Amino acid sequence: MTMMMSLALAAGTALGAATPMEAVTVSASRRPQALDQTLASVTVIERAEIEASAAADLLDLLEREPGIALARTGGSGQQTSLFLRGGNFNHVLILVDGVRMASTNTGAYAFEHLALEQIERIEIVRGPRAAFYGSDAIGGVIAITTRERDRAGFAARVGSNGRRGIGAGIGARGESGGFSATLGGEDYDGFSAQTPEGFAHDPDDDGYRNRHGVLRGDLVLGSQRLAAHATRSEGDVEFDQGRSAVDQQALALSLEGPLAPGWAHRLVLAHAAEDLSTPVFFAAFRSRREQLDWIADVALGERRHLVFGLNLQRERGRAIDTFAGATQYRGEVDSQAGFMVWQDGQGAFDYELALRHDDHERYGGEATLQAAAGWRFDGGRLYASAGEGFRAPNLNELSSPGFGGLFAGNPDLGPERSRSAEIGVEARLGEARAGLNVYRTRIEDLIAFQGGQTFQAINIARVEIDGAEATLERSIGEWSLSGTLGWLDARNADSGARLLRRPEWQFGVELGWQTTDALALGLEAMHVRDRVDIGGALPDYTTVALRADWRLSGDWRLTARLANAGDEDYGHARGFAAAGREFSVGLRWR
Repeated sequence: MTMMMSLALAAGTALGAATPMEAVTVSASRRPQALDQTLASVTVIERAEIEASAAADLLDLLEREPGIALARTGGSGQQTSLFLRGGNFNHVLILVDGVRMASTNTGAYAFEHLALEQIERIEIVRGPRAAFYGSDAIGGVIAITTRERDRAGFAARVGSNGRRGIGAGIGARGESGGFSATLGGEDYDGFSAQTPEGFAHDPDDDGYRNRHGVLRGDLVLGSQRLAAHATRSEGDVEFDQGRSAVDQQALALSLEGPLAPGWAHRLVLAHAAEDLSTPVFFAAFRSRREQLDWIADVALGERRHLVFGLNLQRERGRAIDTFAGATQYRGEVDSQAGFMVWQDGQGAFDYELALRHDDHERYGGEATLQAAAGWRFDGGRLYASAGEGFRAPNLNELSSPGFGGLFAGNPDLGPERSRSAEIGVEARLGEARAGLNVYRTRIEDLIAFQGGQTFQAINIARVEIDGAEATLERSIGEWSLSGTLGWLDARNADSGARLLRRPEWQFGVELGWQTTDALALGLEAMHVRDRVDIGGALPDYTTVALRADWRLSGDWRLTARLANAGDEDYGHARGFAAAGREFSVGLRWR
């Protein structure tokens, strides 16, 4: 560990544009805070960084961030698992405009269908956040805010493998409120998602079609702001055995503002839905969630805050055999929760204590606690935290009849539970800024289909995760340099076997050159090594990307990206391909 920490400090940060310390996060503690005041590892990606990256999609953008690893099963639109700090794909809480988006059937969110054109801002909070948010936030939280326009805009893109997309939007704001609308679509001819090593390889191209939209509006009512958000994505995915259609939507109505001097609140009523159908498997799934959140932030001093809130939630899901026209299972679960956060500081010290209790219809109550403390020094800060997490079983795990009685769900399942600890330090080293986070997570009662002779779902598995993330960034005149080094040891605690598809080492570096006010060039490189999958080790790989952002005149911009410039032959999972060399060019007006 000592050698690893030394290497991490030497190599060091976030791939992509550096997040300024003046940026504000809401997701870390459910109230607005400057990044240097939080007691957590947080990254904020703003709209300008998203556009400058010229990334192919949201997953391409997220893969560059510390603590995130992907298992993509092909190109854009193909099914992808995202692992945050080594946890499972359903151990990260996904919020879109504050709405929980994970499927009630699988517990996972299909990132591949949320278009970058829909996104204004992304907040990534690493480490457990169950004491603030409840279920799923074992590895962390990814909170996405959709576009809010104040004028008209247009974007178009074309690229390799038949990529072509277009988007447009309009918006206006005034003293009494505003509205915003964004619509767009993208088509991608793609490539064969599976390699000859795949179990169902077909050499034809596996394409993707996406249509999406965002509507937002708000109205000022005295001291309160009433807002409505609607997001929808429709995806059509080809794969080597057939195709799937996915519809995702989120609706939210919120009221927020001051209730009294020093006392602000936010009330949210939301609905999330996902419909997934795969005709070749005669399968369809329906996921629905309604939630009501009320959050209050009471300022009791310059640094003293009491944050508390309530949450009501109803989850519904259904699995359908489309060949027989029969429902395989139908489930519904209600839950209620309350939480409280105390934040305070004295001199150079800050501390935070959070407590939450969730009452679940199926398994009863679950209490989670989190504590953190920090010390500020000249040019940096040191902080430490310890927290609990849990994941409630999804409807498939609770209710599925399985396959002829095998691998069936279990209505008596309990939640998966975790305990985590972390130490982080950020400091200026001359003209550079460096950071190091070391963390440890233990997860118990993991749900596995290992019960008896029928392999029923039971709480049995255990996982041990140790890791570190180091960051370093430096600007010299027109040049900027940043890099990240991540180390992860994630294992089955009973067998000692490493968890699949999570790299032990992940290193990224970015070099940027701002030649003029109108032109910016960038080079990105990522090296991933020491991964295992079913059947043994996966090959290491290195990818290099080049990008350019050029202001043509006035409000017109041209972006270009050459991804995987070396045409590296690699994959995130055995038997599945990743994109080779891909070029894209985009034109944007706003």
